[in-house]
Amino acid sequence: MTEVLGDFIRALRAADIRVSTSESIDAGRVVGIVGLDDRRTLKDALAQVLAKSEDEKTAFGETFDSFFAFDQFKSRPPAANENDNDASEAGEADGGEGQEGEQAESGGMPSPGSGGMSGERQGEGEPGSSPDLVSLLERGDQAALQMALAEGARQAQLNRIRLFTQRGMFTRRIMENMGLDGLNEEVERRETSGNMPGAERLRAARDELREQVRDYVEKQLEIFTANSGRQLREEVLAQVRLSNIDRSDMKIMRELVRKMAKRLIALHSRRKKVARRGQLDVRRTIRANIEFDGLLFHTIWKKTKVDRPKVMAVCDVSGSVAQVARFLLMFLYSLQEVLPAVRSFAFSGHLGETTELFEREKLEEALVEVLRDFGGGSTDYGQALMDFEEIALDDIDHRTTILILGDARSNYGDPRGDILKKIHARARRVIWLNPEPQTMWNSGDSEMRRLQPYCDKAVTCASLKDLERVVSELLRSAV
Repeated sequence: MTEVLGDFIRALRAADIRVSTSESIDAGRVVGIVGLDDRRTLKDALAQVLAKSEDEKTAFGETFDSFFAFDQFKSRPPAANENDNDASEAGEADGGEGQEGEQAESGGMPSPGSGGMSGERQGEGEPGSSPDLVSLLERGDQAALQMALAEGARQAQLNRIRLFTQRGMFTRRIMENMGLDGLNEEVERRETSGNMPGAERLRAARDELREQVRDYVEKQLEIFTANSGRQLREEVLAQVRLSNIDRSDMKIMRELVRKMAKRLIALHSRRKKVARRGQLDVRRTIRANIEFDGLLFHTIWKKTKVDRPKVMAVCDVSGSVAQVARFLLMFLYSLQEVLPAVRSFAFSGHLGETTELFEREKLEEALVEVLRDFGGGSTDYGQALMDFEEIALDDIDHRTTILILGDARSNYGDPRGDILKKIHARARRVIWLNPEPQTMWNSGDSEMRRLQPYCDKAVTCASLKDLERVVSELLRSAV
């Protein structure tokens, strides 16, 4: 049951239900308490442990019903009529003295340990082939067939199926584990012995079984890869240059930003302290040991407090840079729990502060207004830095991180590196995010060579993965 529960949890994760390791352990305890006798009780109990939101509860119900749907062999007729004596008659014609009749009655193969060739074949078969597949098909034992299918799927590791093109491979593996080789040999034996009706019935049952196994594999593929297409699309979009993102993918991109932001919030929501290894805090140590007459029973070491940074984001919203700026602002304003002091500025020609706009409007609506109000001018980094100096220079202190997002292309105007030098002298650090490849930084009207000396770091930032890395580093090293 532990393996089945593990596969079920894997299916839940494929359906976008977040299940932690501790929740998996709780689910195992629940199964131990409520047991497996009552399907409804088991479903409700596991739902209480594994599904948190309403959407997850809905997805849980659908996944549970699909995963535990044991209807693969319902209402399947047996492969042969119990009163049909064709096989035994053919056996007598061959001089089998009733042995073939016994084989037909028991499924065409003697029991393990008997002296016939079929018995040897059964002994040499796969572990999943006992009881023999011929007997199951001729008796029409649906429950036993279902158990044989489940065991064959377990041996074939069907829970690892990921691609639609793997259906045939897994179908073949499961059939082999169920006893396909013995089944084929029995068909050939009946043909050789002249029992053509029995061989035809068994061949038809084999073909029907193959279709049933294929249906089962397809259902498992759907369960274990419920959202794999979307997940693969998200992985691709996270790596693609933001300037190349199609409008039809914007909904996925927004959701992807929220997921990344939520992950960063979980990592950095608590305040941290980093010990300065080997540096004694003398004053605190003395205070802590006053009650011991100055004897140093307790030593206290110096620590650096890692605090939430003040962030000022200056974004070029002209041309193709606007798309990157959109997602940077979306990122920063999705991190309000760990970045409460974010001020944003946008420019193409003149620069303006957009902080109040994001506080007043919803995020998406604010982004549209920012791009509309500041994205239409001719790019002028010199004028933008002059406006920034006038608006925000006095508010910059040793806790402030300046993020500048832009390609540094100033239409051959003076980029005013002297102002950036002042900003750098006041701020904790200045980070320049350039959406262009580094090989293009100093080509044409790019002014990176004149602005980069006043930045603590200048990096290429063109995709969501780049943005996540920059913001994560910002949160991790803030002091």
